[in-house]
Amino acid sequence: MAQYNYDNQWGAPNPGDQSYNFDMPEFGNDLNFQTFDSTQSSVPPSTSYVSPYRNPEAMGGSFYDPNAYNQSDQYASSRAGDGTDFDDEPPLLEELEINPQHIMLKTLAVLNPFRATDQTILQDTDMAGPLAFCLALGGFLLLSGKMTFSYIYGIGVMGCIAVYCLLSLMATSAQVTFGSVVSVLGYCLLPMVVLSGINVLITIQGTLGLVVAGVCIAWCALSASKLFVTAYSMDHQQVLIAYPCALLYGVFALITIF
Repeated sequence: MAQYNYDNQWGAPNPGDQSYNFDMPEFGNDLNFQTFDSTQSSVPPSTSYVSPYRNPEAMGGSFYDPNAYNQSDQYASSRAGDGTDFDDEPPLLEELEINPQHIMLKTLAVLNPFRATDQTILQDTDMAGPLAFCLALGGFLLLSGKMTFSYIYGIGVMGCIAVYCLLSLMATSAQVTFGSVVSVLGYCLLPMVVLSGINVLITIQGTLGLVVAGVCIAWCALSASKLFVTAYSMDHQQVLIAYPCALLYGVFALITIF
C-alpha cells in the first residue's frame, strides 16, 4: 500500500510529532499589566457605608425617628384609657337608643292616664314601643282575616303629621318635635291592640263591641292628651288635644271592628 506523505506545500507538521511550541517571541515580555494601590480608597473618609436607619445623620436625619413609636404607643394607651376598649363600650341597646326603662314607664303611663310621668321621658324619641305596637295590631288583625298593614302605617303617618302641626301651633313654652309626637301616639295605640286581641277571640260587631270600642277610643285619647300636656307644658288645653286624638284612634277602631 502506498504511504501518504503528510509533508505538503503548506509545511504542516507530521501528526506523529507531538511537540508543539507555544512561545510568542513577537510579543516578548512587554505584557505588563497595570497594578493598583490597594491602600487607596475611592470613598471619602467622612462618608461611611452605614445603614441610614442606624446613622440618620448620613441621610439628613429624616428617615428614622425613634420617638415616633413611643408617640404611637402613648396615643394608643390614651385611646384605651378614654373608653374605646371593648370592655368600656356601652351596651347594644344603648347604642341603638333603646331604653327598656323608658319603654316601661311610657307603657305604664298609657295604661294609667292619671299616672304622673317625667317630662323628659315623654320628650324622648323612642320608636321601639310604637313599632312593636303597630306590628302587634297588624298581627291581630291578620289573625282575624284582615290584611291591613298598609292602612295602619298610612293612617298613622297622616295622623302624626296632623297632630304635629296642631301641637306646633298650640305649644308656646316648649319646642315640639315630630319624633316625640310619633312616639306618644304610637304608645297610646296600646288600647287598640287590646281591642284587636279581643276581636280575635270573639266578634265585636254588635252593641257590646261598639261599647268596648268607644271605651278604647276614650282611653287612647285621654292617655295621648295627658302625655302631650305633660311633655309640652300645655295647661288647660287637654280637651283641645284629646278631640283630634280621638278622631285618629276612632279610625283605627273602625278598621278593627269592620
